[in-house]
Amino acid sequence: MDKKSKRIPNGTLDKVQSRELDVASEPRPGDDNFEGFRMTLPEDCVEYMLFIIGDKTNSSLPSLEQVRRAAYQKLDKIAKDYIWQRDPFKLETRVQKGLGTPYLYGVTHYGENVEDEWLIVYLLRELTKTFRNLWVRVSDSDGEFLLIEAAKEVKALKWLSPENDANRVWIHNGQLRIIPPPPTIGDLALTTKPLPLAEALTTIRLCPTSLFHIPALEAEAFYRLQKYPAHLTTATYHYAQATIPRKLAGLLHDLPHSIAPAVEAFYLRDAQSLRSLYAPSTSSQLTFPPTDLVTVSIRFTRTLYAQLKSQRFPNVPPAWKSVLDAAEVHAATAAPSATAEAAKKLAKLELGIKLTTGFELLAKGANESASRATREVAIWLEDFEEDGEGVLPTDNDIRGWDWVSREDDDSWMDVDWREFEKELDGKGKKDKGQGFGDAAMQADLRKIVERFEAFLSDERAGIDGAEFEEMDQDDGSELGDGRTSSSCDSSLSQEEDEDKEVQFDEQKFARMMREMMGLKGDVPEPSGKEKAVKETASEKSEDEEIQELMEQFEAELKGHGALDLDPKPKDDRGQKAIKDIKGKGKAKAVESGSEEEDEKSGDEEVDIDYNLAKNLLESFKGQAGMAGPAGNLLGLMGVALPRDDGESDEE
Repeated sequence: MDKKSKRIPNGTLDKVQSRELDVASEPRPGDDNFEGFRMTLPEDCVEYMLFIIGDKTNSSLPSLEQVRRAAYQKLDKIAKDYIWQRDPFKLETRVQKGLGTPYLYGVTHYGENVEDEWLIVYLLRELTKTFRNLWVRVSDSDGEFLLIEAAKEVKALKWLSPENDANRVWIHNGQLRIIPPPPTIGDLALTTKPLPLAEALTTIRLCPTSLFHIPALEAEAFYRLQKYPAHLTTATYHYAQATIPRKLAGLLHDLPHSIAPAVEAFYLRDAQSLRSLYAPSTSSQLTFPPTDLVTVSIRFTRTLYAQLKSQRFPNVPPAWKSVLDAAEVHAATAAPSATAEAAKKLAKLELGIKLTTGFELLAKGANESASRATREVAIWLEDFEEDGEGVLPTDNDIRGWDWVSREDDDSWMDVDWREFEKELDGKGKKDKGQGFGDAAMQADLRKIVERFEAFLSDERAGIDGAEFEEMDQDDGSELGDGRTSSSCDSSLSQEEDEDKEVQFDEQKFARMMREMMGLKGDVPEPSGKEKAVKETASEKSEDEEIQELMEQFEAELKGHGALDLDPKPKDDRGQKAIKDIKGKGKAKAVESGSEEEDEKSGDEEVDIDYNLAKNLLESFKGQAGMAGPAGNLLGLMGVALPRDDGESDEE
């Protein structure tokens, strides 16, 4: 195995580094054309900046290179050989016009594994504990995600909003610091614009004590960091056995982090990318042909394993067809005592076929890939072509590998919805190893439920989130930590407005609806029975109150004949009453005549505003049998009109 250890010679990483694509220069906070982080960062990316701020005359200030080396050393200590979902943590020196100082910068695309993002936050926070002059800001495609985590506590800062929080959140000495607004806010527009990065750095240099620290907000923002670094060894990885070609086993042993781009290649496969694997002459052209198969244990992250395991792959490449068929026949015809073992072998082969297919897709065009891990695979394959198959690991070599026989239980992927519901209700099992998921998952779920309940109990929360009163125009605002300041320390005033309850007047609503429908007279006082219903309605839910109100309103409209589609006067007194009520210049009904004329006159004299009825019917007709406002309004009043199938010429 000494020879294989030289397969990636010294200088290879430098070679890869020199081939990395340069990050395009994008507008940053403070630039004229900067429009916020959502406009500059792709989805699922975290951005971090590290500044050394202090007295330049102090010779003890660390250099950027010292901080950079310390960051990589600390990462290697807490997460050695960590498998990144897409991009690794990286730092480069940048100089930006207008800032007056160079800084360390990095962007990591974490994909579907949000644990990568929080590992970076943990690493940067620990780094600020080592270098007391280090100031770090971190954000992602959602903006200041640390404030999003602490939304329950951020609401106390009425002046802070997603429109003005850019560049205000910093990590220093392990603490979360927030830059307050100017001490005098005469114009509210000052607080609706993002703070330019240059101004934020100026504030930190001149008045570092003006930034305030809120322990409750910090605890919420850093809640997910409590599980580190133990979480990196106990719950991050999953070991599973798979049957793969010996050549691929050697590659994975030398480049374990290459598992991430390979799984992603399989996970995002399409018909076009798979076409070359299904060609008739493919077997001889495969990078990892299904020969000389070995069963080894492979280290995944839980996200990667879930992505690979959950994928259905019924139509395997033709080169693997005979191998898979033989395993399926063996599993189906095995003796009862060997059925379980045969099923396990089949599952390992299926997992291996998926993984090998991912590496086949990865190997195509690996030289031109922007991913460092993918290009390292290309270099490994080039070296393998030069060295030949003699460098492949032997069976004895494989038996000497770490965790070669390890196989973790993947029951964590099975969701017991009954236990999940119990966790949501706070009735989950407290015993270790029982309940929904592991201890960390249960803690996270309880935290989510706790935050959701806090949101529901917030009287200022609406369908679009928490609604806050606009900040007054007095000098200053609320700091949030009980401090007052002048000059550097911004003075923030505190003002609480009482919520105004919206009153619903049933009588006024009924009178308004009567006027809209053309009915006359005041709303009659409710009977004794109706009063009793009204008294008990206050104890019922809002939906029940509305339902009862609509039923009462419907009964009242029916009592006045407003919902009768074909009303006819029953006697002369009814005809006379209708004539007395109208008096609006409409045609008078003929009191004598044929029955047909009586019906026609009755139709003309219904106590409903003619224009309103006509417009309602025209609107209903315009719906063409579909749902619409007219049908919904009539349905609320208990009116169901037939579908309009068109009118004949005679009609």
